[in-house]
Amino acid sequence: MSNNLSNEPEMNEAAAPADEGAEEQLSLNDDRRVKVLSPGAMVRRRFFRNKIAVVGLVILLLMFAFSFIGGILSPYTEAQQFYRNEQIMKSFGAAVKNKDYRFRGAPDQDFSSIIQAQMVVNMQTEKNVFKYKGTEYSIRSDNDSLYELYSGDTLIGIATTVIVTPSDGTTELSFEFVSNALKADNAGETSFEADGTTYTLDEGGVVTDASGTPVADVGEYVIQAIMADAVITSGFREELIAALEAGRTSFEYNSSEYQLKYDAAKDTWEIKQFRTTQVIDTYAFPSAEHPLGTDKNGMDMLTRLMYGGRVSLIIGFIVVFIETAIGVVLGGVAGYFGGWVDELIMRIVDVFYCIPSLPIIIIIGAAMDAQRMPSAQRMFWLMLILGILGWAGVARLVRGQILSLREQEFMTAEEACGMRISRRIFKHLIPNVIPQLIVTSTMGLGSTIITEATLSFLGLGVKYPFASWGNIINDVNNTYVLTTYLFIWIPAGICLLATVLAFNLLGDGLRDAFDPKMKR
Repeated sequence: MSNNLSNEPEMNEAAAPADEGAEEQLSLNDDRRVKVLSPGAMVRRRFFRNKIAVVGLVILLLMFAFSFIGGILSPYTEAQQFYRNEQIMKSFGAAVKNKDYRFRGAPDQDFSSIIQAQMVVNMQTEKNVFKYKGTEYSIRSDNDSLYELYSGDTLIGIATTVIVTPSDGTTELSFEFVSNALKADNAGETSFEADGTTYTLDEGGVVTDASGTPVADVGEYVIQAIMADAVITSGFREELIAALEAGRTSFEYNSSEYQLKYDAAKDTWEIKQFRTTQVIDTYAFPSAEHPLGTDKNGMDMLTRLMYGGRVSLIIGFIVVFIETAIGVVLGGVAGYFGGWVDELIMRIVDVFYCIPSLPIIIIIGAAMDAQRMPSAQRMFWLMLILGILGWAGVARLVRGQILSLREQEFMTAEEACGMRISRRIFKHLIPNVIPQLIVTSTMGLGSTIITEATLSFLGLGVKYPFASWGNIINDVNNTYVLTTYLFIWIPAGICLLATVLAFNLLGDGLRDAFDPKMKR
């Protein structure tokens, strides 16, 4: 009998060709058997048949890689500013031709303002002698530029329209030096003595010591520096005065060009100089260093786009998570219990449907602006508010699905087995609603990102230094920037459009994939 059994397969194989009409028998391992797909495999097959949905998925993967991986690979940080060197005309100093008398008293002598006033009055009336408090004073002068006041043979002070300025701008010159320098200039002499030292005075009014080092300048011009690091040297004064006397509007000194601008109202000359200054590299056009240029704050636009996408996507996912969490809990409870519980929760849902979300968010955003809330804390509150205001639609969807599922036979069996209510809702009912939740959440992500971008564009969303696609577009706040610097707003607009469109395409594809009536 064992032999017959062992030979039976061979006999069947040998007889098979003879019986042409017999049906072919397939083993369990034969690849030609009809494959039975699991629900997950069926959903995947339906989804990947939808080419438009696959395109949306690919776009989303690219945007995630661009935002999260690109930000890591970028050599710059989110708020890093860049600078450039520019030649800018700055105010270097000012010059004025002195027309008023300046007074200086001798050491240890009474040359008070009253005596100076008396001296001026007598100078104007051409009187050479006057008395004050019993003391007789005499005025001596060779011309109108220098007057000396004596008490007997003692020099009390001088009044002059000629200025003696130290060459380095800081050294304190003695009264004897100033007085003797003015006398030598007034007499046309080329040298004078002061403080035991002999000085030389050239035709340009430059006073030098025995070694030829400039000590002071004698002239009618008052020259003052405006820049903190500017020093008025003798050579500079000489070139400047020569330019002023010649009526020129510019001159050069030490390979630097200076511009002269006369202010008739003040009767002064403004001295300006071209200086290399480091300024913020605002609105720089695309280059090898910055492929998408820089924004108004001198930040790399490509890096800001990457970090902006990260912020927009994170806000979108967290807001949808908050909406879904609140909606699933309240919708599941309302759908399972029904009765007064359902009525109460649905009336709350109706209230949230009636709330004008955008005006409320705008008011809250303005209040946060008034309180100068930090950017990170502001972003947290923005996500929380958007999530709390958007859960009503999810709750209604979950409630409607559970109302139909709770009448199914498997729920009757669970009730008969004494299973806890919480387990029935969250272990068996909610998982059956997940396909619809996935579709709703996916399509809601796009609208959430649009809402965040709108608020940021209005200045009520994400604030500096954080970047989002909305506040990047908000930088285009005038027509000139809008039409001239297209690289500022077009890339952010394209990223925003592509991401929202991709979420919508993905949501449509998932909705069709989860539809059990769709053909396999």
